Amino acid sequence: MTFPPPYDTWFPDAEFDAAYGHTLATLREIAPVPAPDGFTARWQAWRAQAKTVDAAPAVLSTESIHGRRVSIIEHAGVDGIRLRAWLVEPVSPPARVGVVHSHGYGGRDAIDLARIPEDAAAIFPVARGLPTLNTGIGAPEIQAEHVLAGIENPDDYVLGLCARDLWLAADALTALVGRVPLYYVGESFGGGIGALALPWDDRYIGATLIVPSFGQYDERLAVHCLGSGETVRDHVAAHPDAREALRWFDASSTLGFARVPVRVEAALWDPYVPPPGQFGVANAARMLELAVLPAGHADYPGADEVTAESVRGGRAHLARALRAASAP
Repeated sequence: MTFPPPYDTWFPDAEFDAAYGHTLATLREIAPVPAPDGFTARWQAWRAQAKTVDAAPAVLSTESIHGRRVSIIEHAGVDGIRLRAWLVEPVSPPARVGVVHSHGYGGRDAIDLARIPEDAAAIFPVARGLPTLNTGIGAPEIQAEHVLAGIENPDDYVLGLCARDLWLAADALTALVGRVPLYYVGESFGGGIGALALPWDDRYIGATLIVPSFGQYDERLAVHCLGSGETVRDHVAAHPDAREALRWFDASSTLGFARVPVRVEAALWDPYVPPPGQFGVANAARMLELAVLPAGHADYPGADEVTAESVRGGRAHLARALRAASAP
């Protein structure tokens, strides 16, 4: 199979064209999936229910990492389960901003401070069921089982529960460090989950979504991939009614309801999260800063430099969002 340059030399042994025949121009034309009737009311009801849950954070252990106080904490999930996370306190308290920093579908085994300013507090939540802190808690660990858990009932679907858990993670952060404006960072799984949660929480001033998943299911279900989308695609092929359930959890439908600046770092080539889905999310943002990545979920020449530039861009976006929120 012949791929367009530079992917023909970067990924000559790839199983398929992970650009899916698209160019930047065609990707920018992909429309978000319209929200179904009752969409806003359902998400607002979930948000109201989450506000009745006490996050009740507890500090389990604390150490110093790169000059910052880092604790493992425990807090309530939206259905009352107890989830663990890392809490990072700023070098010199009090914090000016709080960052909720989610992760990819592999879970998280350590914190990553690259996108956390020194004057920020941060929580690194770990999604229910996922390693290392919450393996098997509240959801299956195995990705192919996790992404389908509870799909028969929107109230129980794991992606919705994970999004709603983020509201409780933010509650835990502000309970422990004080009320601060919030900024969201999420990659892949965390990018999609963040897009679901962000519009319904008015504490946020902005977000960075990196190669976000769970967007534009019309596109995702139409193409093969190596990520969780393939499991969902197989399931919908066998159970067509599941397509309707997914309409409540389409990140491209949800992000259009966010009224804060959003930076999306979307890839032109990605075998795990198809670019049409990523750009479906990006194209939904009302106040979009788009950073186009050559590839996602892959190593390629110059990837370290691209990542470093993305980190700088994300931190600059956070700083601008904080200045705008602080302006009289």
